[in-house]
Amino acid sequence: MDPQIEIAPPGLVGWAGRPILMDTAHQHDDLEINFIAEGGTMLYLFGGEPVEIGPGSVAAFWAAVPHQLVANSVTRAHWVHVPFATFLGWGLPTALVGRLLSGMPLIAPPSAAMDSDPANFTQWAADLSSAQPERRRILLLEVEARVRRLALDAPQGPVRRYSGGDPALRHVVTMVRHIAEHFREPLTVADVAAAARLHPGYAMAHFGKIVRTTIIDYLTRCRLAEGRRLLVTTDLPIAAVASDSGFSSVSRFYAAFKTECGVPPAAYRRLHR
Repeated sequence: MDPQIEIAPPGLVGWAGRPILMDTAHQHDDLEINFIAEGGTMLYLFGGEPVEIGPGSVAAFWAAVPHQLVANSVTRAHWVHVPFATFLGWGLPTALVGRLLSGMPLIAPPSAAMDSDPANFTQWAADLSSAQPERRRILLLEVEARVRRLALDAPQGPVRRYSGGDPALRHVVTMVRHIAEHFREPLTVADVAAAARLHPGYAMAHFGKIVRTTIIDYLTRCRLAEGRRLLVTTDLPIAAVASDSGFSSVSRFYAAFKTECGVPPAAYRRLHR
């Protein structure tokens, strides 16, 4: 992206600008909040579903779930990333935390937009650039309050199905949805291709063109996101976390987890519990 404002003080990140399409699906272990200030819509592939964020909308999601911006007509948006430990420390309602950690984004429609959103997101960018700790404390209080209001305004039903006209994107949406629904099970490229009624070679070509990664790598990212969730929200032994996340062995889980997160699973649990 080509941000007009980009600030990265310790523990908190925010920026604003015109979004650009992502080369590949990615993950980062924090709560991401988007606000569409000007222009049209952003279309994400998010955890197996297409998610559209329209003008004036505010969205929040756990960014450890693989997500990728694949279409955009927004001319200016704001982003705030809240560290995962800070988000957990807010003491939000259990149902709200569970919804976010299960991979369901919160999206308030434009009809639920707050008149103060443009000014607030602009103020938060200024607060992030400040060297005064008190300004950052105020910022976090205000962001927490906005997320709580967002939870009240966001529809509780399932994300609507993608019905756009791009056949390749429709096939990929079918495949990422199948991965999101079945990643806990043994899953092969042929299984994922069959869900979209495609030959495996053709499926991999479509997937690589749009998601810019392989089906297996995307599958691993989904399993790692589930592993993170289970480590933070349960007391399951590491071996059970590995199995329940879809990994065929504890050693594979350890290797993939440390590569992605930089620390072993047990250390990650200690950091966030």
